[in-house]
Amino acid sequence: MWQWVGVMMVTMVAAMSLGCSQPSGTAVIYEDKVYTVTPASVQVQAGIVTGEVTEMKVTERIEKGSDRVVAPAKLTGKLKLKNSSKDQAVRLMTGKLLYIDAQGQPIKVGEGRTEPFLKLATYGAETLDPGQEATNSVDVDFPADALKAKKLKEIRLELAYIPTSYKTESVNFTVVIGGQ
Repeated sequence: MWQWVGVMMVTMVAAMSLGCSQPSGTAVIYEDKVYTVTPASVQVQAGIVTGEVTEMKVTERIEKGSDRVVAPAKLTGKLKLKNSSKDQAVRLMTGKLLYIDAQGQPIKVGEGRTEPFLKLATYGAETLDPGQEATNSVDVDFPADALKAKKLKEIRLELAYIPTSYKTESVNFTVVIGGQ
């Protein structure tokens, strides 16, 4: 038995000293391919909700050398919304982006990808009082087909909100302080 243990130890020492490791390959390098969106900033209005979409760009991650897409395209930017009403609060419900082709038809985002819905948060609440603003990040999937030349004509922003009456009223009441 001691002979067997000795053979195993010699084998282990030889393996360690000769370097029984697999040869290292070349490192795979990824890079972000950024597509500019023109215009990069647009004014939007949906009823009493106005705003601006800014800093728009489309980014996909590719493997350098082979140009293989390793992370599909995403549209990023900022969406600033403002309640332009003087007498109604707005409860923001949902936001959705549609990518429209040259024939006016929606371009599908693609199999296994998430439809481009926006989270509309206003500092923990979804209600905007008259004149109040909220800024939201845009980070949604973008269809690969829309990256082809002259395929994408426009992006449509659909907002769903509930306007509610907003009133500020005053009430005066008579008081007496300490037996005057």
